Amino acid sequence: MELPVMPPVSPMLSKPVREIPPGMSYEPKWDGFRTICFRDGDEVEFGSRNERPMTRYFPELVAAARAELPQRCVVDGEIVIATGTGLDFEALQLRLHPAASRVTMLAEQTPAAFIAFDLLALGDDDLTGRAFSERRAALVDALGPGPSFHVTPATTDIATAQRWFDEFEGAGLDGVIAKRLDGPYLPGKREMVKVKHHRDADCVAMGYRIHKSGEGVGSILLGLYRPDGELQMVGGAASFTAKDRLKLLAELEPLRLGDEVREGDPSRWNSAADKRWIPVRPERV
Repeated sequence: MELPVMPPVSPMLSKPVREIPPGMSYEPKWDGFRTICFRDGDEVEFGSRNERPMTRYFPELVAAARAELPQRCVVDGEIVIATGTGLDFEALQLRLHPAASRVTMLAEQTPAAFIAFDLLALGDDDLTGRAFSERRAALVDALGPGPSFHVTPATTDIATAQRWFDEFEGAGLDGVIAKRLDGPYLPGKREMVKVKHHRDADCVAMGYRIHKSGEGVGSILLGLYRPDGELQMVGGAASFTAKDRLKLLAELEPLRLGDEVREGDPSRWNSAADKRWIPVRPERV
């Protein structure tokens, strides 16, 4: 593979804001796997947001890229799996499986699609330094209508963007992304803006994991009570400052259930990650 933009590439990121800002280009925020697709003839590679290889998990998209994309290109987008009612993120997560036979079976049962929203390279041209308005126009010209690769809708009308935000919630769309029309593509930089749907819930701390540094709390495991009274894990909270990690440890350690340490589900992204966690009495909300 020899392209003007070579893998791995860290995708350009977004920063959260409360309201949709004026004077920008707007797109739906897709709930899938952020992925950059590299094609050089028959060679196709997919790279994740964290620059991890994703190619083996989506064989149907490798074949589709050869059929639907320009011969030499680099496309930024989102891998999604659509159902009759919206997008299915859990079906995507099932793809991250070590057995090739299972991946092949799932590719046939629940084929994925690629939603393209930026063009980083075309032919011998590196487009990352050009304005987004130019890259967007080139993307629309380069990708024709195909069964697997689609160009995301976009608008400069803030009223349309607000309507997308209001109407698409619950269909697997996570909000709205806003981009500067004159902005270059800056890998790894938070140059875009995202407005996400927010829902609040009073969750119970079920346990915690020690930070990878060995000091303080790395993440808190959260639960909600089911109608039958059972406490069910629903997610977690992380990204604490060093000071807060130590403060949380001081709060949660006295609630430990003896010396018990439980095994967590293995990470599909990082098989070496330590997923063990320490359960606590459900007294912190």
